[in-house]
Amino acid sequence: MKKAVFFDLDDTLLNDRKSIQTAFDVTCGDLEQKYGIGQAEIEASVREAAREQYQQYSFYPVTLHLGINPFEGLWGDFGDVHHWQLRQMGKDISDYQLKTWEKGLAAVGIQGAADWAKERFREVRRRSPFLYEDTIAVLDQLKENGCRLLLLTNGAPSLQLEKLTMTPELVPYFEHIVISGNFGFGKPDPSIFAHALKLMDVRAEEAIMIGDNLGTDILGATRLGMESILIDHGDGRKVDGATPTYVVRTLSEVADTLQKLTSV
Repeated sequence: MKKAVFFDLDDTLLNDRKSIQTAFDVTCGDLEQKYGIGQAEIEASVREAAREQYQQYSFYPVTLHLGINPFEGLWGDFGDVHHWQLRQMGKDISDYQLKTWEKGLAAVGIQGAADWAKERFREVRRRSPFLYEDTIAVLDQLKENGCRLLLLTNGAPSLQLEKLTMTPELVPYFEHIVISGNFGFGKPDPSIFAHALKLMDVRAEEAIMIGDNLGTDILGATRLGMESILIDHGDGRKVDGATPTYVVRTLSEVADTLQKLTSV
């Protein structure tokens, strides 16, 4: 077993995709009932509008730097104060959310519902946190086996901490919780991995990174010489330079794989 195990949060321990999809399903389903336009058509239009609108703001570069996606932007408040672009994001985020729904709905012929849709989406997302079915069982197993755990997540501190507040059962498992917005650089920058290693007082060869994202979790670990386990959700994505040591489909397989490793 490795001396330290680093976990990603979103779509590794938390099923963030399901949370976002639930918010779209409920909001767009309500709109379909009222306006008679297909739910899938509404969702596709709003998703496209979100991606385009996101790039129009001065905060956009920091979202790339720290790993904050447009759909997190549709529900977060971003009350962070320690980075000027995050402060600007907090000021502009309501405008982004409203204009995304205005443009996305207008494109399918719906007018006058953007304010309602904006708030409905935010409400549903906040009451829809989902852990994977095996998240707690795997963390329990690792702790029972003496694993030291660290959470390494990209994002704005306010949003990531809100997710953890929604799922407080996760927090006690981790010695440290490292959020890219606090550190100043996000995965795959090697510096945030080096920071995590320093916090746990281990060398790169003594730790392993577990995550679902080739371009952040796996690429960063590869660059620093850490072994990694990719949880492959079937996206079919390829990233140059990202070489997972192991590939699994579920968290339960992660636990089985770690059992086979001996501490260095």
